[in-house]
Formats: sequence, C-alpha cells, structure tokens
Amino acid sequence: MFRERVRTVTGGEVAGILVAVFWAILVSFLAVALARLAQTLRATTKLVADVTDQAVPLLADASQAVRSAQTQIDRVDAIASDVQEVTSNASALSTTVASTFGGPLVKVAAFGYGVRRALGGRKGQDVPASTSGRNVIVGRTVPAARRGKRNNREK
Repeated sequence: MFRERVRTVTGGEVAGILVAVFWAILVSFLAVALARLAQTLRATTKLVADVTDQAVPLLADASQAVRSAQTQIDRVDAIASDVQEVTSNASALSTTVASTFGGPLVKVAAFGYGVRRALGGRKGQDVPASTSGRNVIVGRTVPAARRGKRNNREK
C-alpha cells in the first residue's frame, strides 16, 4: 500500500541549506553588533546629557566671571584716566606755581640775602678779605658771609 518513498537530497538543496545556515549566522552576528552599537549609543547619549548638565552651569559661571572682570577692567580704566587727569592737573599747577611765585620768591630771597649782608657788614662783623671768599666744608662750598654764622651756631 503505502510505500515510502525515500527522498534523496540534491546538491542544490544542500547548497540552499548551507546558505540559509550561513545567512542565519550572519544575521545573528549583525544583530549582536547592532545591539552593542545601540548600547554604545545609549551610553554616549547619557554621557553627552551628563556633560551638558555639568557644562551649562560652568559656562554660566565662566560668563559671569568674564562679565565681572570686564566691569573691574572698566573701573580700573576709569581710575587710570582719572589719575592721568590728576597728574596733568598737578603738573600744570606745579608749572603755574613755579612761574608765578618762583621768580618773585627768588628775588625776595636775593633781596633778603643782600640786606642781611649789608647789615652784617655795618655791624662790624669780620668779613675776611681773602680773594676766593669761599671755604670747603665736607665737600661743600660755603660763602664767606655764612661762615661766621655757622661758627656762632656751634658755640
């Protein structure tokens, strides 16, 4: 009745089974590689998110520090310009005072010296008759009229 038929496998069928097995192995390796790639991408995404969470406050702090430094630089610049203005004003004032009072003050001092010398000569103070009229004391030359006053101070 029933006879079993033994079926023989042809070379094409064997080749088809081999291709299917290799294809299944290839798909398995690709699936594992894709799974690892997905895991790496998730870890990278988490890392980037963490870095962003930490970097944003740091960048805000750095920006605030730069703004603060700029404010301080502006203040120092204002102070420097004020100091420059004060320096130029002091220089102008010094020049004005020197030109205004310098000449007359020298004339008054010279007049006073002349009056003292004239009055000193009348009172009979010794005025040496040396030709040079100067002595050297500790490396300085002192006029003859002042020599007597120095000696009186020491006594």
